[in-house]
Amino acid sequence: MVTEKAVTEDGGHLILGATVRTLGAWPAGWRLPGAHSDPRQDPAVLRSAALTAEAAGLDFLFFGDWLATAAEFEHTDPYLLARIEPFAAISYLSAITEHIGLVASVSSAHSEPYTIARAAASIDILSGGRAALCVATGAEARSASNFGWATVHSDADRSAAAGEFIDVLRGLWDSWEDEAFVSDAESGRLIDPSRLHPLGYVGAYRASTGPLNVIRPPQGHPPIAVVGGSVNARQLAVRDAELLFASPRTFAEAVEQYDAVKRQVALVGRDPEAFRIVTPVMPIVGATREEAWDAYDRLVALVPLPDEQPADAPLDLPANRSFRALASVLGVPVAGVAADDAVPARVAARFGALGAQLLEVVRARSGRTVGGDRAVTYRQLIVAHAVTAPVLVGSAVDVADHFERWFRGSAVDGFTILSAFTAEAGSGTVDSLGDFTELVVPELRRRGLFRSGYEGATLRDHLGLPVAPNSHLRVTLRAL
Repeated sequence: MVTEKAVTEDGGHLILGATVRTLGAWPAGWRLPGAHSDPRQDPAVLRSAALTAEAAGLDFLFFGDWLATAAEFEHTDPYLLARIEPFAAISYLSAITEHIGLVASVSSAHSEPYTIARAAASIDILSGGRAALCVATGAEARSASNFGWATVHSDADRSAAAGEFIDVLRGLWDSWEDEAFVSDAESGRLIDPSRLHPLGYVGAYRASTGPLNVIRPPQGHPPIAVVGGSVNARQLAVRDAELLFASPRTFAEAVEQYDAVKRQVALVGRDPEAFRIVTPVMPIVGATREEAWDAYDRLVALVPLPDEQPADAPLDLPANRSFRALASVLGVPVAGVAADDAVPARVAARFGALGAQLLEVVRARSGRTVGGDRAVTYRQLIVAHAVTAPVLVGSAVDVADHFERWFRGSAVDGFTILSAFTAEAGSGTVDSLGDFTELVVPELRRRGLFRSGYEGATLRDHLGLPVAPNSHLRVTLRAL
């Protein structure tokens, strides 16, 4: 088993990033007063979020992606409806920020590695070594059809192709040795041709001749991240990535996964200390626990339910928000009640195992208990069932306690923060990220869990990762 991790006096071990979703990660967060709700204003919101995160010393901003859209996302994942393309977003923010890392998602299934290698190297140069890539292997029919695909390849095939995609990226980034440009004005020689290397890569899925027409990035290779949503994706991360975004459901599951993945990294001949595991969390923070509960309750109240819609103009809402769907989870009939009715103890006593688990989710998020002063309502149960995001509600101390337990207990190396809602630029509203940076970050620093400021210039510095050596230089050294 992995032993409890130590924390140095100046902190710096806990990794903190922010996942940027301009319309918020809570399905109806955009409905709050002062919340951002118009993608046409995304540039101002991106700027504000980036400067807030950088002022707090966060390690990176993470931009996920989805290569399709549909009206159904309006009530489930509104941030997927319309969004700035990740490479455009980090390019924009590289000119606005000075320290924070910038992670862009790229689809290995629907991108060409030469183009991505060129763009990523360019942004790494322009940002002073702050770029990273999250290589996504997922695919679904709508995205595939946007690229002319008639079918979606298997997960195993996509993961294998992604491995080759990463091999090509790194091979192209090594095209130029650092001393290739000699710039000898007297002789007229600008480069040393022996330090420029073609790639000549031919795999089962990808091929590239090289060399790349961009010099080597400041980080050697921009760090590679993978979202570990499947066994194949996790295996890809173990072999080829330096950062794994994982979503364990419980502390015990997180500890088991952390230990297993770190062992697998060592088994393939890599240093597990140069491999980071980060998990998403949606903190809803208040000055007190009670304030945080109230903030959560306001978010719950904004989620529209099918059973409350007018018959003449109903919204096209997900089926999992209905009383019928709730009854199937609870294992008891739910009829003749209103959403804000308290759940009677006699009814709760008949809940099945899933219903009991749902009661625990409601208690953890809202402090509500059956028969208590803060009663559990059917609305709270429906929303807890429908919104499965990793919500963490409490005071700064509560959130820091959670982070400290998971970090010291070798469950994760850090967290990426999901904001329930994002403030409209100029509204004066403090949004979820602002609450986190103002309340939680100082508490983490007080405990020595997070560094007091940026200690390096590059994203690899922030993550505690070494600069990637040039593969051609390693060959030269072995020959000597």
